Amino acid sequence: MNHSIQKGFSFGLSSGIITTLGLIVGLYSGTGSKMVVVGGILTIAIADAFSDALGIHLSEEAEGVHSAREIWEATISTFVVKFFFSMIFVLPIIFLETLTAIFVSIGWGLLVLGLFSYYIAKKDKANPAKAIAEHLVIAILVIIVTYYVGLWVPKVFK
Repeated sequence: MNHSIQKGFSFGLSSGIITTLGLIVGLYSGTGSKMVVVGGILTIAIADAFSDALGIHLSEEAEGVHSAREIWEATISTFVVKFFFSMIFVLPIIFLETLTAIFVSIGWGLLVLGLFSYYIAKKDKANPAKAIAEHLVIAILVIIVTYYVGLWVPKVFK
Protein backbone atom coordinates (compact mmCIF):
# COMPACT_ATOMS: atom_id res chain seq x y z
CA MET A 1 0.00 0.00 0.00
CA ASN A 2 1.57 3.32 -0.99
CA HIS A 3 2.04 6.14 1.51
CA SER A 4 -0.86 8.30 0.29
CA ILE A 5 -3.38 5.49 0.39
CA GLN A 6 -2.05 4.30 3.74
CA LYS A 7 -2.47 7.82 5.14
CA GLY A 8 -6.08 7.98 3.96
CA PHE A 9 -6.78 4.45 5.17
CA SER A 10 -5.31 5.09 8.63
CA PHE A 11 -7.10 8.40 9.05
CA GLY A 12 -10.40 7.13 7.66
CA LEU A 13 -10.40 3.98 9.77
CA SER A 14 -9.58 5.66 13.07
CA SER A 15 -11.86 8.62 12.46
CA GLY A 16 -14.67 6.44 11.15
CA ILE A 17 -14.59 4.19 14.18
CA ILE A 18 -14.05 6.74 16.93
CA THR A 19 -16.37 9.44 15.55
CA THR A 20 -19.17 6.99 14.81
CA LEU A 21 -18.90 5.24 18.19
CA GLY A 22 -19.03 8.61 19.95
CA LEU A 23 -22.03 9.63 17.90
CA ILE A 24 -23.87 6.33 18.43
CA VAL A 25 -23.32 6.31 22.19
CA GLY A 26 -24.15 10.00 22.61
CA LEU A 27 -27.33 9.85 20.53
CA TYR A 28 -28.48 6.64 22.17
CA SER A 29 -27.89 7.86 25.72
CA GLY A 30 -29.69 11.10 24.90
CA THR A 31 -32.65 9.72 22.98
CA GLY A 32 -32.82 5.92 23.13
CA SER A 33 -34.10 6.15 19.55
CA LYS A 34 -32.99 3.68 16.91
CA MET A 35 -34.15 6.09 14.20
CA VAL A 36 -32.05 8.94 15.60
CA VAL A 37 -28.97 6.72 15.88
CA VAL A 38 -29.30 5.43 12.29
CA GLY A 39 -29.89 8.98 11.03
CA GLY A 40 -26.80 10.13 12.89
CA ILE A 41 -24.67 7.34 11.42
CA LEU A 42 -25.83 8.14 7.89
CA THR A 43 -25.12 11.82 8.44
CA ILE A 44 -21.63 11.14 9.81
CA ALA A 45 -20.88 8.66 7.03
CA ILE A 46 -21.64 11.28 4.39
CA ALA A 47 -20.83 14.69 5.87
CA ASP A 48 -17.84 13.74 8.00
CA ALA A 49 -16.33 11.52 5.31
CA PHE A 50 -16.41 14.44 2.87
CA SER A 51 -15.13 16.82 5.54
CA ASP A 52 -12.25 14.55 6.55
CA ALA A 53 -11.36 13.90 2.91
CA LEU A 54 -11.22 17.63 2.24
CA GLY A 55 -9.16 18.12 5.40
CA ILE A 56 -6.61 15.54 4.24
CA HIS A 57 -6.66 17.08 0.75
CA LEU A 58 -5.90 20.57 2.06
CA SER A 59 -3.30 19.26 4.50
CA GLU A 60 -1.48 17.39 1.75
CA GLU A 61 -1.62 20.45 -0.52
CA ALA A 62 -0.32 22.69 2.26
CA GLU A 63 2.75 20.50 2.74
CA GLY A 64 3.72 21.37 -0.83
CA VAL A 65 5.68 18.15 -1.36
CA HIS A 66 3.04 15.80 -2.80
CA SER A 67 2.07 15.26 -6.41
CA ALA A 68 -1.53 15.81 -7.50
CA ARG A 69 -1.90 12.02 -7.76
CA GLU A 70 -0.70 11.49 -4.16
CA ILE A 71 -3.04 14.20 -2.91
CA TRP A 72 -6.03 12.65 -4.64
CA GLU A 73 -5.10 9.12 -3.51
CA ALA A 74 -5.05 10.31 0.10
CA THR A 75 -8.30 12.25 -0.41
CA ILE A 76 -10.23 9.42 -2.03
CA SER A 77 -8.93 6.72 0.30
CA THR A 78 -9.86 8.87 3.31
CA PHE A 79 -13.41 9.32 2.00
CA VAL A 80 -13.97 5.67 1.04
CA VAL A 81 -12.54 4.20 4.26
CA LYS A 82 -14.26 6.75 6.53
CA PHE A 83 -17.57 6.17 4.75
CA PHE A 84 -17.23 2.38 4.97
CA PHE A 85 -16.16 2.25 8.62
CA SER A 86 -18.97 4.62 9.58
CA MET A 87 -21.63 2.75 7.59
CA ILE A 88 -20.66 -0.67 8.95
CA PHE A 89 -22.15 0.38 12.30
CA VAL A 90 -25.62 0.67 10.76
CA LEU A 91 -25.90 -3.11 10.47
CA PRO A 92 -26.02 -4.00 14.18
CA ILE A 93 -28.35 -1.04 14.87
CA ILE A 94 -30.79 -2.24 12.21
CA PHE A 95 -30.70 -5.95 13.01
CA LEU A 96 -30.31 -6.06 16.80
CA GLU A 97 -32.14 -4.62 19.78
CA THR A 98 -30.71 -1.12 20.13
CA LEU A 99 -28.85 -1.47 23.43
CA THR A 100 -27.36 -4.80 22.31
CA ALA A 101 -26.37 -3.16 19.02
CA ILE A 102 -24.59 -0.37 20.91
CA PHE A 103 -22.47 -2.90 22.83
CA VAL A 104 -21.80 -4.94 19.68
CA SER A 105 -20.74 -1.75 17.89
CA ILE A 106 -18.41 -0.76 20.72
CA GLY A 107 -16.86 -4.23 20.77
CA TRP A 108 -16.46 -4.36 17.00
CA GLY A 109 -15.02 -0.85 16.80
CA LEU A 110 -12.50 -1.42 19.60
CA LEU A 111 -11.48 -4.77 18.10
CA VAL A 112 -10.81 -3.31 14.65
CA LEU A 113 -9.02 -0.29 16.11
CA GLY A 114 -6.90 -2.58 18.30
CA LEU A 115 -6.01 -4.88 15.38
CA PHE A 116 -5.06 -1.95 13.18
CA SER A 117 -2.99 -0.44 16.01
CA TYR A 118 -1.18 -3.78 16.34
CA TYR A 119 -0.51 -3.87 12.58
CA ILE A 120 0.89 -0.33 12.54
CA ALA A 121 3.06 -0.93 15.62
CA LYS A 122 4.52 -4.13 14.16
CA LYS A 123 5.15 -2.40 10.83
CA ASP A 124 6.94 0.46 12.61
CA LYS A 125 8.79 -1.92 14.97
CA ALA A 126 7.14 -0.24 17.96
CA ASN A 127 5.66 -1.74 21.11
CA PRO A 128 2.23 -3.14 20.08
CA ALA A 129 0.84 -3.15 23.62
CA LYS A 130 1.66 0.52 24.08
CA ALA A 131 0.16 1.48 20.70
CA ILE A 132 -3.00 -0.56 21.28
CA ALA A 133 -3.45 0.81 24.80
CA GLU A 134 -2.89 4.40 23.66
CA HIS A 135 -5.44 4.17 20.85
CA LEU A 136 -8.05 2.23 22.80
CA VAL A 137 -7.83 4.60 25.78
CA ILE A 138 -8.60 7.52 23.44
CA ALA A 139 -11.54 5.66 21.89
CA ILE A 140 -12.92 4.64 25.30
CA LEU A 141 -12.55 8.19 26.57
CA VAL A 142 -14.59 9.44 23.60
CA ILE A 143 -17.27 6.80 24.30
CA ILE A 144 -17.50 7.74 27.98
CA VAL A 145 -17.59 11.50 27.39
CA THR A 146 -20.21 11.26 24.62
CA TYR A 147 -22.35 8.99 26.80
CA TYR A 148 -22.48 11.63 29.51
CA VAL A 149 -22.97 14.46 27.01
CA GLY A 150 -25.92 12.47 25.64
CA LEU A 151 -27.42 12.25 29.12
CA TRP A 152 -26.75 15.94 29.81
CA VAL A 153 -28.23 17.47 26.63
CA PRO A 154 -31.89 16.43 27.18
CA LYS A 155 -31.75 17.72 30.75
CA VAL A 156 -30.52 21.15 29.70
CA PHE A 157 -32.33 21.61 26.37
CA LYS A 158 -35.85 20.27 27.04
